[in-house]
Amino acid sequence: MKDFLRGHAELVEEDGRLVPRRLPSGTLPPRLDDAALMPAGVRLEFGTDARGFGWDVKTDGDVDVVVDGDLVSRSPTVDVDDLPAGRKRVTIWLPQSSHVSLGEFRLEGELTPVPEGPRWIAYGSSITQCRLAAGPSETWPARVATELGWSLRCLGFAGECHLDPVVARYLRDTEADVISLCVGVNIHGAASFSARSLGPALEGFVRTIRDGHPDTPILLTTPLHAPDRERQPNALGLTLADVRTEVANAAHGLPVVDGLSILGPADAGLLADGLHPGPDGYRLIADRMRPHLAALLPETEGRHP
Repeated sequence: MKDFLRGHAELVEEDGRLVPRRLPSGTLPPRLDDAALMPAGVRLEFGTDARGFGWDVKTDGDVDVVVDGDLVSRSPTVDVDDLPAGRKRVTIWLPQSSHVSLGEFRLEGELTPVPEGPRWIAYGSSITQCRLAAGPSETWPARVATELGWSLRCLGFAGECHLDPVVARYLRDTEADVISLCVGVNIHGAASFSARSLGPALEGFVRTIRDGHPDTPILLTTPLHAPDRERQPNALGLTLADVRTEVANAAHGLPVVDGLSILGPADAGLLADGLHPGPDGYRLIADRMRPHLAALLPETEGRHP
């Protein structure tokens, strides 16, 4: 099973079970460490001729089982049978916002690897982790990766997108064909950087990534629309509109997507709580982000696994 798991940084053994992490274990801020234990984007991918299979997954969240592009199960348990005969491609997406531990995987039949597409790392906040998506296969990064045939590594951390050097170093040291950064909403909410420090912090974060990826395309997205925050100064006097401007000004040659073009004032009805999109909002984000990302690797446009 371990050889077919993708999208994680490491697997930690606990009481004979495996726990996937999205950042390596070590000294992390507690909330970042907790988010790294939520396996957004982590999935099991394989080809098989089996008519069914089961996986001992312990979690409070939903696991999506996708067979040849069709969702066949959305449940905390993985127990699938009565699949059609013949070879199939299976992707089992682990919950995007719940902890999991993994036990025995059961399958009678052939189990083979499937090709891995271009490697994409998506860094961001809860809006990249996508807690309120309909299911883990319907987060906006999962939808874009599926549509483009890319191999996703999701580094969306709810409340914890603060340009941490430990994350920059992980990005630097991890193989990637394309990288996207959606930065600013957590910085505004926690007042983690001022107008003086935000630009240099973002520039330093990108420079660290560039040490390991001198030629890899990097796409920067400014914060999406959040009605209550646009003109509400935080503890350091920055509105979300100010943060959006500071992030764009710090791009220094990176392609920049205006977050308001991805989800803007006209789309406010798709926000579940004034900040986080609901399922339809994440579908819209995927539709609008896909062409920007595809343009970074134009040879993969329209490519499906």
